[in-house]
Amino acid sequence: MRAGTKLRLLVYQVARMPCKITLQSQHTPLERRTSTGSALFIFGDSTVDTGNNNYIKTTPENRADYEPYGHNGIFPKPTGRFSDGRVIVDFIAEYAKLPIIPPFLQPSADHTNGVNFASGGAGILSETNQGLVIDLQTQLKNFEEVQKSLAEKLGDEEAQKLISEAVYFFGIGSNDYMGGYLGNPKMLQRYAPEQYVGMVIGNLTQAIQVVYQKGGRKFGFMGLPPLGCLPMLRALNPKRANDIDGGGCFEEASALALAHNNALNAVLNSLDYMLTGFKYCNSNLYAWLHDIINNPTKFGFKDGVNACCGTGPYGGIFTCGGRKNVTDFQLCDSPRDYVWWDSLHPTETIHHLFATCLWSGPTPLVGPHNLQDLFFNQADKITATIADVVDHQNPELEHIVY
Repeated sequence: MRAGTKLRLLVYQVARMPCKITLQSQHTPLERRTSTGSALFIFGDSTVDTGNNNYIKTTPENRADYEPYGHNGIFPKPTGRFSDGRVIVDFIAEYAKLPIIPPFLQPSADHTNGVNFASGGAGILSETNQGLVIDLQTQLKNFEEVQKSLAEKLGDEEAQKLISEAVYFFGIGSNDYMGGYLGNPKMLQRYAPEQYVGMVIGNLTQAIQVVYQKGGRKFGFMGLPPLGCLPMLRALNPKRANDIDGGGCFEEASALALAHNNALNAVLNSLDYMLTGFKYCNSNLYAWLHDIINNPTKFGFKDGVNACCGTGPYGGIFTCGGRKNVTDFQLCDSPRDYVWWDSLHPTETIHHLFATCLWSGPTPLVGPHNLQDLFFNQADKITATIADVVDHQNPELEHIVY
């Protein structure tokens, strides 16, 4: 049996669309509320990095502090966000009535409303892009440093209250599967796909438990998108030349992402039973984005396949900004019409849509709680379980050892 076939045994049938939100509905005013009083701490990769990599020595591929990043002018200059404007955590902070959450490495930043520890290119595993990024383990150490500084500033009691009432948002994992596994012959030889997924999920589970042990109780998770449909992965698809339409997604990459999401769902369900006071928000980013990619016009987009900024097939050569090995790149006229901003990252519009979904999505679609419930401390009133979010739990996942 081929490894890809084995991996597909680990996935279950997913709901087609977790949030029915379109471009036309994304600007519908959310319910007006006062500040939540809950801080926001962010762990992740380039999906949620708001500028930490500006302060470290890394490659141009792991930076976004140059034009045309920030192209839409929301910020006066490029900030390090891998987007034409804002990213999902900017919208979440806005909905929670919080100021923009500062990067951990930003000098003299106020941490009382939260901190963003994310780093473009980072993985759950320390080996992913090692030496070029701030990996998840280091992000957790940075969180410990912030916790100590808050205690010094606010006093132990107030600092612990802030920590316990905060929301902890995780957006990480893609790099472990793209460069860390599919792009790493040694890892491919050493681990079967299901073993590698188990290792990644095991490390993420430990990270969640570390935050819980330090007082964190409310968690949000992005999940992984259909990785094989990113413009870069489409361009790298070894079967692309044989596809009838010449533009199929890289099936093995998407299968890894789906297996990761399903395994994470199983772990979160277990933690929900095991850890007192543990509450979380999760959603099916994979199915949501897959539907938009395949039916862009239904959601107000014109292109769900090609990158707005890049070059080569599908804009899949990661050249946006001209600072990388290949300097040639093309920039579209209207990023708002595109799902993909560059070869690997979505546009601000996608970030906005998914933030709205996570914030106020109903429990059958986002669950067992949405972010609004967590920030406004309504989670105790919600009785839905993760079974409301997924359709069919695969019993084989229960036998994975993390």
